[in-house]
Amino acid sequence: MPKLWNETIEAHRRAVRDAILDSTAELAAEHGVRSVTMTQIAEQAGIGRATLYKYFPDVEAILFAWHDRRITEHLGQLAEIRDRTDGAGDRLEAVLRAFAHISRHSRGHHGTELAALLHRDERVADAQRQLHDMIRDLLAAGVETGDFRGDVAPAELATYCLHALTAAAALPSDAAADRLVTVTLSGLREGNAVPGDRAAPVDRAVRDDRKPTRRHEQHGHHPGRSAH
Repeated sequence: MPKLWNETIEAHRRAVRDAILDSTAELAAEHGVRSVTMTQIAEQAGIGRATLYKYFPDVEAILFAWHDRRITEHLGQLAEIRDRTDGAGDRLEAVLRAFAHISRHSRGHHGTELAALLHRDERVADAQRQLHDMIRDLLAAGVETGDFRGDVAPAELATYCLHALTAAAALPSDAAADRLVTVTLSGLREGNAVPGDRAAPVDRAVRDDRKPTRRHEQHGHHPGRSAH
């Protein structure tokens, strides 16, 4: 079979598959996961039921495939933004802003039956690991250049970033998401201390705070008692 013919068939299959995924997601968001049937999906996608079953065995399999496609697209977007941005600090900021916007624009699936189903998919955990590793590596590079603080492990800071910016899903605008990114970045850049440098001053401050209390107690002054 000629190569061009093969490519045409493959392109047709991708188009049919995409139509199935998009139609299923729309129906699930509109009517609820439990209400969607394979017959509805076939009608919405403009194909026969027999053709639909050649691609997927049931509705749940279609939804997982749709979600997997979205995850792959989002990770690809973030990687592309990372690769086209120069400078460790700017690179991480660009990725975090893009992630915050993705979180906000995906909020239609949060708190729904569809979200509950999709987030049981093991591929979600794998994608989260990939994203965490991407941000961790960007932070580590930024520590080397002095752009980010060095007193907290990059892996811990990556977890902080992801948890903070997931909150963008509840924000009303992209501007609000950008402000959240700015606040998050300020936490990454505050004090480029080497691990251990801050521990001693903090301990001394705690000890100093306690000394007056001990002195007062030696002279008969106790917290909560009135002096006469």
